[in-house]
Amino acid sequence: MSIDSVSPKKKYKVIGTRPIRHDGADKVTGRAKYGADTRLTGMLHGVILRSPHAHACIKSIDASAALAMPGVHAVVTGKDIPDHGNKIVELGEGAVNLRHLGSNVLADDKVLYRGHAVAAVAADSVDIAEEAARKIVVEYEVLPHVTDVCRAMEPEAPVLHADVFTQEMGAKISDTASNIAARFYFEQGDADAAFTKAEVVVEREFRTATVHQGYIEPHTATAQWHMDGRVTIWTSTQGAFSVRQQVGALLNIPQSLIKVVPMEIGGGFGGKIVVYEQPVAVLLAKKSGRPVKVTMNRADVFQGTGPTPGSYIKVKLGADKSGKLVAGKAHLAYEAGGYPGSPVACGCMCIFACYDIPNAQIEGLDVCVNKPRSAAYRAPGSTNAAFAMEQVLEEIAAKLGICSLEMRLMNAAQEGTRRVDGPVYPVVGLVECLQALKNSDHWKTPLTGPHRGRGVGCGFWFNVGFKSSVTVSVNTDGKVTLVEGSTDIGGTRTSLAMQLAETLGIQAEDVTPVIADTDGVGYTDVTGGSRVTHTTGKAAHEAGLKIIDQLVDRAAAIWEVNTAQVRYEEGGVHGPGGKKMSFRELAEKLHETGESITATASVSIPQVGGAFAAHLVDVDVDPDTGKTQILRYTAAQDAGTAIHPSYVEGQMQGGAVQGIGWALNEEYFYDDQGTMRNSTYLDYRIPTCFDIPSIETIIVEVPNPAHPYGVRGVGEAPICPPPAAIGAAIANATGIRMTELPMSPPKLLHEILKRG
Repeated sequence: MSIDSVSPKKKYKVIGTRPIRHDGADKVTGRAKYGADTRLTGMLHGVILRSPHAHACIKSIDASAALAMPGVHAVVTGKDIPDHGNKIVELGEGAVNLRHLGSNVLADDKVLYRGHAVAAVAADSVDIAEEAARKIVVEYEVLPHVTDVCRAMEPEAPVLHADVFTQEMGAKISDTASNIAARFYFEQGDADAAFTKAEVVVEREFRTATVHQGYIEPHTATAQWHMDGRVTIWTSTQGAFSVRQQVGALLNIPQSLIKVVPMEIGGGFGGKIVVYEQPVAVLLAKKSGRPVKVTMNRADVFQGTGPTPGSYIKVKLGADKSGKLVAGKAHLAYEAGGYPGSPVACGCMCIFACYDIPNAQIEGLDVCVNKPRSAAYRAPGSTNAAFAMEQVLEEIAAKLGICSLEMRLMNAAQEGTRRVDGPVYPVVGLVECLQALKNSDHWKTPLTGPHRGRGVGCGFWFNVGFKSSVTVSVNTDGKVTLVEGSTDIGGTRTSLAMQLAETLGIQAEDVTPVIADTDGVGYTDVTGGSRVTHTTGKAAHEAGLKIIDQLVDRAAAIWEVNTAQVRYEEGGVHGPGGKKMSFRELAEKLHETGESITATASVSIPQVGGAFAAHLVDVDVDPDTGKTQILRYTAAQDAGTAIHPSYVEGQMQGGAVQGIGWALNEEYFYDDQGTMRNSTYLDYRIPTCFDIPSIETIIVEVPNPAHPYGVRGVGEAPICPPPAAIGAAIANATGIRMTELPMSPPKLLHEILKRG
């Protein structure tokens, strides 16, 4: 279901339709090649040895027994990675200290979490490599560990890094080593004064657990070190250029000598941006002289790659009698894992982003703990923040006797609203999303029965632009080839082809999208931040305009008229005296009338329009077990312009399902030794078809003025509202307002029994 939020709306011929995806046949028939499908002559298999301790010094590593085994060709350790000092590199969705990145790939003098990579073996088979890895003798000095964000900030907590000091605005604010790596602070107005005048003030504390992105395909990479010093890497990644940059920087290899071939990717959601196994495969390939493939097992993925952070959040809100928010304060502490770099700054940007709060303060802390280093997960940092913020808003609405949806409408951010961290919104669609819920059949249908409740939640992601490049070529059969560098996770081959087709006035099926390796297209940032359809789409549009200019010039030459007398419209050229040629007819004449027609375009977009989502959910809570059953779920989201509505709906539904899992079941469970005890999908509880109803979607379209077709990114925002909406529904069903994620049956039952 789609609603129009602006009038009149532009009419498009291709955009807004639902063509079959260009890679669909290969995906469903098994012809598509994923990372683990790579097979090279003479290829070896790599296995990574991981730490059994959550925190320990590495005293020595003895690999002699492993190297003596038949079939073993190489062993590498952290000593094989050059020491770079504290150099910062950009990953495409966040930056990282190069020294930290290297020691996370292979530990140097310390291990900082259970599962930390320590050494790696290349052998003729996986079985031999695994046996050899077990023969590597590592002497550890076990140290005290801390896996909780609040405990890590206590004065007596073990400090993970002797050279990490709290920084603010890029400068040290303490000379004492600390687990608090960074502090962020934003302020507008006078919150303290505004609180004194508020009619209602509510302050609450919240905890959220560490959760995983839940992609089905594990991390995998195959590397070949060529005799001339060149390196080729085949890998499943969200950013081929980011892998090239990270591997080159870590191993001191010029980027021009590295070619990264992006394979199809079985999910990423932000978790396949940082390198883990790729540099290891390269080192093993160099040392062995043979191509090496490294593929993680599921436990390695859970324990050795980046989940989203656990967090502690305190929110204080004040409102006047009418329900208008007048003041807000938020304190956010996010777990960075073993190395600095949690998305707490993003959480700070998002926590009050849905509302117009004239007086507010936000503090964020990036805190190291003995867990894997945090990685992005679909609107990183925003879901945690939305859960806390929306729960407090619900409580204020209840105290004032105001419908919480109406209170959201009253306070919703809109054009001209200034976010607490500074930006002023252009045209945005949160009000329209809330109105869509209010007008929905779901909202208008009464919810009856005991132990049932309905809840609303809002979420925001600012989206990113960054850099994208494309090359477009016209073929003599009237088809067009679009070469681009954005990994396709959710159907972006088709969404980009559709924008180019709309520009040229041809059919989407007449565009062949090709994802190139790093030698085959200009620099392109990662598939992340909801940027691909927006930014790479804009590059495709600009290349299309250049193609049109060349087609007009060619038609003028063929007709022997002035270029000014030729116009391009409706997928063809038109000249004086009724002359005209369709795109296909002109394409057929290109080779005989001149050179080929091709165009490149590269764009860099510093700012884009943000994306808002509003969700509505009905639940049934079993008071005897604490189990929450989702009865009905509706997601409304401003997509700007829905290029391919089916893919927009898919993103909305997928994000909602992941948010539901985050809300009700998903968490990393650590024992008192710092070991994750649920590192398989048998024990780590993601939603199944038995847990989720059909997710109803309402596509709201408030065109983004910064994009030629009004596009907004849609991939991030839908994961933000679910825990908040479900928390509100549980409160309405039981009278219990949960303050900890996940709101799993044992936790909810504990609160039910405690109430009596």
